Amino acid sequence: MNKRNIHSFVMRFLEAYDCQILEKTPASVTVKLSPEADREMTGRPYYWSFIERTGAAAETMTYKFVIDPEQMKLETKPKPAAITAVQSPPPTGYGPSGTGGAGAPAGSAPDSILGRYFGFVPTTITTRVPQDDVTFGSRRLDQIFGIVRERGRFIHVFEEPFPTGATYHASLVYNTWLCVNYKVELLCDRKRTEIHSLAIQLGTGEIREHFHKQMLTKSLSPKLPANSHILPDTISIPKAINALEMMLERKVSTYDHRWADEANARHRSEIDRVEGYYNGLLLAAEPDKRDEIEIQCRNRLEEIDWQHKPRIAVSVINGGLFHLNASRIASRN
Repeated sequence: MNKRNIHSFVMRFLEAYDCQILEKTPASVTVKLSPEADREMTGRPYYWSFIERTGAAAETMTYKFVIDPEQMKLETKPKPAAITAVQSPPPTGYGPSGTGGAGAPAGSAPDSILGRYFGFVPTTITTRVPQDDVTFGSRRLDQIFGIVRERGRFIHVFEEPFPTGATYHASLVYNTWLCVNYKVELLCDRKRTEIHSLAIQLGTGEIREHFHKQMLTKSLSPKLPANSHILPDTISIPKAINALEMMLERKVSTYDHRWADEANARHRSEIDRVEGYYNGLLLAAEPDKRDEIEIQCRNRLEEIDWQHKPRIAVSVINGGLFHLNASRIASRN
């Protein structure tokens, strides 16, 4: 990711969490976090538990996120100050009142007790805004990535209508699609990873592959458009997930699995080599050392199984419910 991508990603994240943008420059953004973002990012569980128990108004943190540190240094580089003549104030204690007299300028603030005995007393309090670098590999950006992965694993969106005349104002009918993006890993001493984006229509049971690519060309929104309704589902979510898993299993079963046979051969060869080595040690070892050698042998064999034994691992990356315009789906088919 370059700096422009990071800037766009961070701004989308802050807007999605309804944070208040106080100042934005090409190099940084100063933001007052929303309560939800504060809970996720600041690590203040005791503070938020106190707020929940007492019902007090929450005061969220304000941060300055620096996206381009080099540009930030140029922006904050001090400029040479202009030299101006400053008139010295008249000495105090020589006027008729003894506190500045006629030499005191009109409209000046009256002398205070604290100012007289302790010098200048500041009347404004400046708060320090924490500053964090949000660059690729930084702790803060990694935290934002983690929040997005955790909170954005499941989405619920609607296809937006085309903003053209009667099509936009006509009644919209939506079909519901359940999409699940799977990661399939073919594992042994080597690894191959595949991404399968499968979706099933909850009304008819139709299943489509490469669903993610099809959604890239659509405009999606989390809000239901006006003058629209959703067709009822005939398939429950658990049944739909089971159907997608069965299809994925059938697809993987059609693969050429010679890679597994070759991995099994390498696995067997490695086991024979390790067992031969430790059997030689056991024959030559003292009786009190054999238990330790057997434990080492078992641990090594478990490592070999994990590294060389062929297996297929399937995991869910993310998923969502997509409500798509039924008329467009039908016309395309």
